[in-house]
Amino acid sequence: MAKRYELNDQQWARIAEMLPGKKSDPGRTAKDNRLFVNGVLWVLRSGAQWDELPERYGKWKSVHKRFTRWAENGVWERVFAALIDDPKNEYVMLDATLVRAHQQAATGKGAAKKGERTRLWGVPEVG
Repeated sequence: MAKRYELNDQQWARIAEMLPGKKSDPGRTAKDNRLFVNGVLWVLRSGAQWDELPERYGKWKSVHKRFTRWAENGVWERVFAALIDDPKNEYVMLDATLVRAHQQAATGKGAAKKGERTRLWGVPEVG
């Protein structure tokens, strides 16, 4: 049984072959991709900071560094693109309990002032 925030066996089987670090891949073989992915999911789903990652997932700096490398190499985009093809969309479901804003997003320094435009993520800025 998967722990909270972790992938179950069916979810893992769906993405395992897409991830780098398999024995058949060139370069270094990953020690445990599933543990790493579950650690990333723990941080993203819990809303915690990287340095709060439980020790069972490994050293937080190593997990963060690998997460960043995978992001720069497009690994996460390939995984999400493959998962989004699922007609049930069980793997990419997002609800409001997973989306959190920092307290400063509503008031104070983080709040937008009247007349300021909101920056849309993923949309190029027009200069």
